[in-house]
Amino acid sequence: MSKGHILVVEDEKDISDLIKLQLSSNGYKVTVIDNGSEAIELVQTHPSQRTDTTPIDLFVLDRMLPGINGQDICKFLRVFKHTKQSPILMVTALSSTEHIVEGLDAGADDYITKPFDISILLARVRSLLRRSDLLSSQGPNEDILSLGPVTLDKDQCKVSLKGSPIDLTLSEYKLMVAFLQQPGKVLTRNQLVEFIQDGPVHVTDRTIDTHIFGLRKKLNEYSDMIETIRGIGYRVKNDL
Repeated sequence: MSKGHILVVEDEKDISDLIKLQLSSNGYKVTVIDNGSEAIELVQTHPSQRTDTTPIDLFVLDRMLPGINGQDICKFLRVFKHTKQSPILMVTALSSTEHIVEGLDAGADDYITKPFDISILLARVRSLLRRSDLLSSQGPNEDILSLGPVTLDKDQCKVSLKGSPIDLTLSEYKLMVAFLQQPGKVLTRNQLVEFIQDGPVHVTDRTIDTHIFGLRKKLNEYSDMIETIRGIGYRVKNDL
């Protein structure tokens, strides 16, 4: 039984062959496309009209592609109704912080830079699919978010740690909502600024770092559940 269907969009055949071989040998079904425009066309094609009717569970996208680049594919996947919540792993040779942030801001959930260790690629794939399973199994009550020892009630704006309420500022609360809605996802400082920005109050990258520091203090021994992605942003572990 397949562990999931992965669409790999990569125009370097040596790399796509390697990724397909390793993913397939680890139990995943893999489809490979070498052109961005063709990937967009496939995503929009109804499953009943595809050669392979299996739904796509994860997208692995090269950043630089013929037709449409990986960043623009990300943006499309995030607005297309059938893929809004689909996990996206970006593979890029553009390894500067600026390029990685651009990919994450475009909608990628995680990234890996070329050349990469195949074991790291497989770990990222497992993590993103776990996160996707977690989000799909949270049930109909979207007002209650839980992860490990933390429970957040959006209806009452309350957060508890191991059953005991913790007192958060409004900004700390908004950050916790952002993290628990997307566990395991790397959130850039730009994304977090947009999430907590409210009215005329100006929020900066430094402000985000200060709020994260305060939030970690209030999480006590679970402070390390919020991971720093150096130069990029933060994420909360999805395997507590």
